[in-house]
Amino acid sequence: MSERRAGPGEDAADDWFAPPTTEHDETIQHSLFGEILDWMLAPLLLLWPMSIAITYLVAKSIANQPFDHALEDSVTVLAQQVKEVNGKVVKRLPGSARDILRADEVDNVYFQILGQKGEYVDGDRDLPAPHVDDEFPSGTVLFRNDNLHGTPIRIAFSYVDLPDPRSEEPRQALVQVAETLDKRALLANEIIKGVILPQFIILPIVLALVWFALARGLSPLAQLQERIRARPPDDLSPIESGQVPEEISPLVGSFNDMLARLSLSIEMQKRFIADAAHQMKTPLAGMRMQSELALRQTDHGEIHRSLEQLAKSSEAATRLVNQLLALARAENQPQAGAALVALELADLARGVVQDWVPASFAQRIDLGFEQPDYPVAISGNPVMLRELLSNLIDNALRYSPAGGSVTVRVRAEAGHAIVEVEDTGPGIAPAERSHVFERFYRILGSSADGSGLGLAIVREIAQQHGAEIEVFNNPRALTPKMPGSLFRLTFPVPPPDEPDHNEPYYG
Repeated sequence: MSERRAGPGEDAADDWFAPPTTEHDETIQHSLFGEILDWMLAPLLLLWPMSIAITYLVAKSIANQPFDHALEDSVTVLAQQVKEVNGKVVKRLPGSARDILRADEVDNVYFQILGQKGEYVDGDRDLPAPHVDDEFPSGTVLFRNDNLHGTPIRIAFSYVDLPDPRSEEPRQALVQVAETLDKRALLANEIIKGVILPQFIILPIVLALVWFALARGLSPLAQLQERIRARPPDDLSPIESGQVPEEISPLVGSFNDMLARLSLSIEMQKRFIADAAHQMKTPLAGMRMQSELALRQTDHGEIHRSLEQLAKSSEAATRLVNQLLALARAENQPQAGAALVALELADLARGVVQDWVPASFAQRIDLGFEQPDYPVAISGNPVMLRELLSNLIDNALRYSPAGGSVTVRVRAEAGHAIVEVEDTGPGIAPAERSHVFERFYRILGSSADGSGLGLAIVREIAQQHGAEIEVFNNPRALTPKMPGSLFRLTFPVPPPDEPDHNEPYYG
């Protein structure tokens, strides 16, 4: 690795408050009652016309049956009157029987008798004959639909065997009886009326029952809403899940979990505000005491010393306020992946080290920076990472004695990006290492100035980036009395779909 001395750098002006976006997502509220009602009524209203159509087809089939039986009986009776005499087909149908056959108050009735060669014997000549290609068994009455003079008719027909002892070939005569479809249509319409009309009465009742059932079923939601609205603003106790329906128990459970997290967050904020107010009392009280002392002094030397103390107290108060603001920003930083960008860790760390070179010169501490010969890429928020490194370097400079050294090191190992900050200070005892990242925690006996917030800010930003932070003794310490400290941050590998550098991430 190469070691270089960082020079003074330029201060970057970071805008913490980005302007609001002009695009607003339009939110459309959906009614649960309306959605359930739609999903119940839409199929019902769709199936209702289908049921009417099916009912009509069934009614036509039912209406056809009795009239088909009547036609079949007429064909059978007429076929019994057909005989063969001296090789000719004759019928024995008196005029009165013909009148009875045609007697119908609604439909027109037709009949026809054809001989074995299709010659006309009796009846209506225009009645269409069956297709000659079809084969029909003798003595069986069959049915077909056809048209006569443009009017639909229903035809029943049968072939009658004519025995001839002089010939072995079968001889048959055709008998047909047909009628128009008016009676059938009337009966089908009566059936439809008898079935459909009650549905016009039942359907509104069904809709009313569905509406009432939905309102009744969703009433526990309205009661739950009223109970939540009736709560005092400071009541964050969980909702009794036994008083809600089983279907919304998971929702109530999730809401109770949110209330628990909210309660914990509020408690942390209250504790933070109380601790911050307590910490602010010390520098403010010192500033007030030094100002009152300076007002009472007449000696210019004493006034100058009081003003120096006042300046130190003001600097301490300013630093405390800045760290409180930094911690508040770190805790409210978005956790979404969109807040993280691809960046080169060594370049960012080098810029932060350059910012702290003047402070290291003033304290006579050797501030160094080490980086590998290859780029180390991570995904992170550059503003928050600069805050993290600044607090680690500031902490190292404050605890390192004059003439000591602080080294910032960036490297890659086993597919992870690593940042190390080591100093030559008094070190941190193993028992204290789990507490130094707590807010306002100060190690007993420490003489360095500080508020105890710097490492708390470091931990918060590291957690947001999924980084692990560890504390060790400095392996390069010069004396056992000053073991120094080594803070190591290990960042995860960026996801594959994020933009990366051309160079390999690992060294």
